[in-house]
Amino acid sequence: MTWPAVIAASVACYGLKLAGLAFPEHWLQNQRVQRTVAMIPIALLAALIATGTFATGRHLMIDVRAAALLVGVAAVLLRAPFLLVVAAAAATAALLRLVF
Repeated sequence: MTWPAVIAASVACYGLKLAGLAFPEHWLQNQRVQRTVAMIPIALLAALIATGTFATGRHLMIDVRAAALLVGVAAVLLRAPFLLVVAAAAATAALLRLVF
């Protein structure tokens, strides 16, 4: 059942790509459309982070992943290098899992 879902999702993504190319260019030159399109990746990334951090199966829960996310956000705000951000968040999750 997994492969048909992967193939269907691939076909759907390709279809969306083709649909985007089929839009008239003057529609895409609209300022509101350009602002909205620029924000879509940010919203998608935020949704992926939220579901990866707070969802377990079909349930929402707060566990060590939330603390690791907070440490990662703090490291980003302090302008730490990317590898340090990842290492700090991973170490936080590992230490909290060890303790709890």
